[in-house]
Amino acid sequence: MNDPWWLILLKTIVLVVLLLTWTIFNVWFERRLVGKMQHRLGPIMNGPFGLGQALADGMKCLFKEDFIPSMVDRVLFVAAPLIAGTAAFTAWAVIPLGGEVEIFGVKTLLQATDLPVGVLVMLAVTSVAIYGFVLAGWSSNSPYALLGALRSSAQMISYEVAMGLSLVSVFLFTGSMSTHQIVEAQRAALTPFGFNIGLQNWNWLVMLPAFVIYMISMVGETNRAPFDLPEAESELVSGYITEYSGFKYAIYFLAEYINMATVSAIATTLFLGGYLPIYPFNLIEPLNNPWLGPIWFVIKVQLLIAFFVWLRGTLPRFRYDQFMKLGWKVLIPVALAWIVVFATFQALRRTDLLTGPGMYIAIGVMALVVFGVVIIGDKPEPEPPTVPTGVYDAFAGGYPVPPLPGQVLPELSGVVASTAEVAEPTSERSE
Repeated sequence: MNDPWWLILLKTIVLVVLLLTWTIFNVWFERRLVGKMQHRLGPIMNGPFGLGQALADGMKCLFKEDFIPSMVDRVLFVAAPLIAGTAAFTAWAVIPLGGEVEIFGVKTLLQATDLPVGVLVMLAVTSVAIYGFVLAGWSSNSPYALLGALRSSAQMISYEVAMGLSLVSVFLFTGSMSTHQIVEAQRAALTPFGFNIGLQNWNWLVMLPAFVIYMISMVGETNRAPFDLPEAESELVSGYITEYSGFKYAIYFLAEYINMATVSAIATTLFLGGYLPIYPFNLIEPLNNPWLGPIWFVIKVQLLIAFFVWLRGTLPRFRYDQFMKLGWKVLIPVALAWIVVFATFQALRRTDLLTGPGMYIAIGVMALVVFGVVIIGDKPEPEPPTVPTGVYDAFAGGYPVPPLPGQVLPELSGVVASTAEVAEPTSERSE
């Protein structure tokens, strides 16, 4: 926060240009990678390797006529994409791209700003983006857009809970919410069985359950396949952006891809060492140069974006009830249980109770607790209710109800009986 104004302006410009360029590349990258997975070529016509296709699509959206339906709330209809786009860019203000460097004689971090509660700022900004989606559906005055907005808001709120809980163990382990300090804490050497082989103590090695929960939550948070339910084309046309076109549609398209890079950058920063070199390159001293930090950072984030694309080309879409059940009944309880276990081990470690036989006793107690939770939670499936067979009165409750399997409507009972009588001799002849 002590950087001169011109340096802050320079960082902001570089960050915006990086995100815009990276988004254009990611659009091409996704189409190309999905094409390879499905034995297609992907974009090949415009520019070398089809690199100009994503740029051409963006230019088309900029110059396309921007329609605004007559029945919409014009103020909120215009403000909604601006909220989503602003939140997408703002979250990158506290993400560190590199360590401390010197720019024109000023020592600074390759980061727009470093705050003591930087991670909370990222979570808060990404939460504000929900308003851009909700207002888009509500202001459109369209049932399809409204249903898509409600789905999107419920989905993002549900998975933000699990995402936030998965980060608690990172705060407990590093003792800080500053993104720069969290990355630097992962620089410490990891010494398995007392041997120092150059491995760094990245958080995912220590907090694997939290890392898995975050990886699942970030896919649901960004509305990406197989959790792309708010934009289910077969049901809701195009979700909350059904009534948008032209530049406003391009902003939502841009925000989606920036959000995909944002959650990948958060995972890289908190779990994968951020801008630190990948093993064994960290053993080469020249590759530990802080100016090379953005290169390592981009490589890690791009690999996580490839994970997004891999899921899209592999998995089918979930049902909405399956998706919400996964968030509320699986991810959130597991995240809470992990916090209790990890906090207990942290407290025992700080009081030196994990030395010697204390460690084995603690592991045994935790194993018994986990086993008990699994046994208690493993309830038998309830038996399905018995359905009466025979003639069924569809209007018994005052309104028509379709028959269940085994029930026959009165006007069809005679037809079914005669069909069964005719079918019996046929089966005998076949024998």
